[in-house]
Amino acid sequence: MIQDYSPTTDLARASTIPARWYLDPELLDLERERVFGRTWQPVGFAASAAEPGTYFACEIAGEPALVARAKDGVLRAFSNVCRHRASIVAEGSGKAAALRCPYHGWTYGLDGRLLACPEFEGVLDWDKSAVCLPQFRVEIWGPYVFINQDASAPGLNEILGNIPQEVSNIGCAVEKLEFSQRRDYVIACNWKVYVDNYLEGYHLPAAHPGLFRELDYAHYRVDTHRYYSSQYAPIRPRRAGQENRRYAYDADAPSALYYWIFPNFMLNVYPDNLSSNIIVPLGPDKTLTIFEWFAYPGSTVQSETIAFSDEIQLEDIRICEAVQKGLHSRTYNTGRFSAKRENGVHHFHLLLNEFLRDRESNVD
Repeated sequence: MIQDYSPTTDLARASTIPARWYLDPELLDLERERVFGRTWQPVGFAASAAEPGTYFACEIAGEPALVARAKDGVLRAFSNVCRHRASIVAEGSGKAAALRCPYHGWTYGLDGRLLACPEFEGVLDWDKSAVCLPQFRVEIWGPYVFINQDASAPGLNEILGNIPQEVSNIGCAVEKLEFSQRRDYVIACNWKVYVDNYLEGYHLPAAHPGLFRELDYAHYRVDTHRYYSSQYAPIRPRRAGQENRRYAYDADAPSALYYWIFPNFMLNVYPDNLSSNIIVPLGPDKTLTIFEWFAYPGSTVQSETIAFSDEIQLEDIRICEAVQKGLHSRTYNTGRFSAKRENGVHHFHLLLNEFLRDRESNVD
């Protein structure tokens, strides 16, 4: 299935992944197993399971999961699938001493142990004490809880690399961010089309006139790291007569920081707010993008900020949906990269290939 792509680390000679990788339902199934099932996924807010007895249900690219803090104070993550007949155990969020499956009443503690299974007397070769919800790795960074289903994957700190320090250096205290607003967009494109678009500023002059006015495009760059990339985007100082600017800095303008963490989590760090994007595949041609905004302590996210973000998102949606239509064309298979502007997309494709090939790198 993935043998039709032979990547090279030489960006000047590299080609994009084949069109079929954006279209094939079987490839999406493989991605759910080898990409989303083996990476740290943001699944909800840490505040939702901050106190003993609290829990929330979530999904990781269709895989049901559950985050709970038992009375011992330990935060845990589990499969949210009953060990009896595969019903979903819990929905939503709340506070409880135990979780009871709505199908046959099997009851689990918030530590994942099976506490009760009604009318199971007489079942042979059965040890209730050995039954528990399969446990996943769980960590917290900033406002988010992250889950990784792979016991052998690198820790979250290794994945994030220098991001926490760099974000802190520009005055963003991620542990004190205050949630402001969420917006969901369902887009008629493959999830990778959206990620490709996020990872390059090459389209800014043509597709984002409002954002292009704000940023110093000549100095825009993408730096790639092992499991993430960062986009450096200096904000232009406002000059006389420029009244239609979003940011009103007069000199020594601060930078906006954009981070993408493989495979589907983005952070947009601005001088006055932080927003995140979580990209969720709903099908080969359908993607959910979750936007969440956070205010810095003592401030609020202005409505103009969200409106500006929405403007950029709608521009990106038009681009991504047009690309998805083009990928169905019999005349197109692969493209080439701008060596100056598209190293971030190339980096993503190399990582995707690595994970899909069961973590055995296959580059020349």
